[in-house]
Amino acid sequence: MGDDKRLCDVQEMSASEMRVYEAVASLDVDRREATLPEIAAMVQLPDETVRRCLDMLCRGGRLVQRGETYLLGPHDWGLEY
Repeated sequence: MGDDKRLCDVQEMSASEMRVYEAVASLDVDRREATLPEIAAMVQLPDETVRRCLDMLCRGGRLVQRGETYLLGPHDWGLEY
């Protein structure tokens, strides 16, 4: 199965991808865009691991990259943190 298809189902995300996604989502609650160093500090993973997760999440449409920052991709659910 291709990487893009793998992200169609949230249950198919790796634990690292889920942690990275949740970090971006928690910043989104405050209307803040996330940077790689900020996410890496939040999830306590190496920058390279976070970068791979961000790339996968962007390819799957879960996140959108805007320059050096990341935002949630289109979704139809609310967040409660």
